[in-house]
Amino acid sequence: MPLDLSAASAMEPVHGLNSYSLAILLHIVLFVYWLGGDLGVFYSSRFILQSELPTPARSVSTKIMHGVDIAPRICLVLFLPSGVTLMALSPFGDDVFPGWLLALTWVGSLVWLALTVYDYTRGASPYGKVVQRLDLIVRYGLVVVLLAVSGYVFFSSEPFGVTTNPKWLAAKVAAYALCILSGVMIRRRLSPFGPAFGKLVTEGSTPEVEQQIKHSVRSCLPYVYSIWFLVLLAAFLGIVKPGTTAFG
Repeated sequence: MPLDLSAASAMEPVHGLNSYSLAILLHIVLFVYWLGGDLGVFYSSRFILQSELPTPARSVSTKIMHGVDIAPRICLVLFLPSGVTLMALSPFGDDVFPGWLLALTWVGSLVWLALTVYDYTRGASPYGKVVQRLDLIVRYGLVVVLLAVSGYVFFSSEPFGVTTNPKWLAAKVAAYALCILSGVMIRRRLSPFGPAFGKLVTEGSTPEVEQQIKHSVRSCLPYVYSIWFLVLLAAFLGIVKPGTTAFG
């Protein structure tokens, strides 16, 4: 999440092939695949809830949903180092976010990405539970840290020495933190889905099983809608930067 991109041209041009334009491209690609992947997961889940469909068809929908869902999970993780890269390439990036801290952010994010992918693809393995706990620790920790940083940037007159009134950035950081928290809540709400759907496949449909499946999926919807809103809000804030002042 860049502190101020309004004067990025002071260091290098916004247009043309350069590190800044490539960082923007990465940020846009992550945004597109994050929101697009979430929409694909949502659409697939609609078929899982249709009890009149045969179980094999609903199983295929589950596989599609699971396969598509990896994209937004990856994008959520990489959105952090991508945003930090944009901040580091801003005119005051060296003062606020030196190169060693940027490198550390990327290394830490890639470790987090490895935990996320392992949990998603091999969660049933002997190390799956351990990896899942580590992943949750990272997510809860980031939510706390990012909201704290957001609060400091919002209420400080010159946060980290920045004089361009980056309160839009505080809101963007908070939106990202709440996206992480919403994802955790979706995971918690979906925990009964696997056992219930397993019963559907092995024992057939019953009113109790159908109710468990529907309740599990539908209880996620407030958090799904929250992520859509927060991602769009973060994009709006990053483009418009409301309230920012000229770089001095």
